[in-house]
Amino acid sequence: QVQLVESGGGLVQAGGSLKLSCAASGRSFDDYNMGWFRQAPEKEREFVAAVSWSDGTTYYADSVGGRFAISRSNANYSVYLQMNSLQVEDTAVYYCAADQLVLRRVLTTTPGAYEYWGQGTQVTVSS
Repeated sequence: QVQLVESGGGLVQAGGSLKLSCAASGRSFDDYNMGWFRQAPEKEREFVAAVSWSDGTTYYADSVGGRFAISRSNANYSVYLQMNSLQVEDTAVYYCAADQLVLRRVLTTTPGAYEYWGQGTQVTVSS
């Protein structure tokens, strides 16, 4: 079991930055690939970014590549999402998630591959 708690959301103007944090507790955090997803009103949950358990390899959705950066600190049992050059279209609830499999060799982008989820943190970007 892995428990996840997100923080750092808020209201920001377009072009601004925010850094989201996800604090994990439970077993073997450093054995899990970790991801960030987001869900806007009346839209499906979508993949944002993921980071591997093994060597910190990262992968991003095309819509955020070059603007967002995911990182993790296994020592601190935490995952982060640095969001720069925010756009109104980035407005959503952001969720941290842990892969359903430990030691998975590849990063996955589908929500169904992640078993553990946080409660979400709201990010609102104003124009």
